Amino acid sequence: MSKKDISRRTFLNYMLMGTGGFLAAGMITPMARFALDPALKSGAGEGDLVPVTTVDELSGEPQRFDFKVKTVDGWYQTETPMSAWVYKRGEEIVALSPICKHLGCTVQWNTNQSHPDHFFCPCHDGFYTKDGNNVPHTPPLAPLDVYEVDVQEGKVYLGKPQPNPVKGA
Repeated sequence: MSKKDISRRTFLNYMLMGTGGFLAAGMITPMARFALDPALKSGAGEGDLVPVTTVDELSGEPQRFDFKVKTVDGWYQTETPMSAWVYKRGEEIVALSPICKHLGCTVQWNTNQSHPDHFFCPCHDGFYTKDGNNVPHTPPLAPLDVYEVDVQEGKVYLGKPQPNPVKGA
């Protein structure tokens, strides 16, 4: 028998391994596609900006604007309601998240008589200054988050909230 000849047992072993590998690949490919498909879609993970208001509607006083953001979780798409406190500081537009950094309650502007011109969290008497900085000796431990702001053709667009660069108390 020469080196090029293979036994019947070796041939059947190769065929069985090849068939098993082909069947395994046939089962794994759909599972891998199912797991990776959301990440491979175009636009996955992009931080889209959402139109909220116009520049003409803004003043130096914070105003609450409600808007919806399209959220994609795998194949499930939904619109998540969000809101922001938006105002002008000189020529700059500031958009603050209304979510308190203490326990996640919603803050309101200028609703507490003892602290006028402050954001007030009614859950545990938390206060924030107009720029979102937490007031010392109140429950919040960090400043309010700020939204990414972009102005195009007189419209104010908001992106995702980011940590506030203002140094907290």
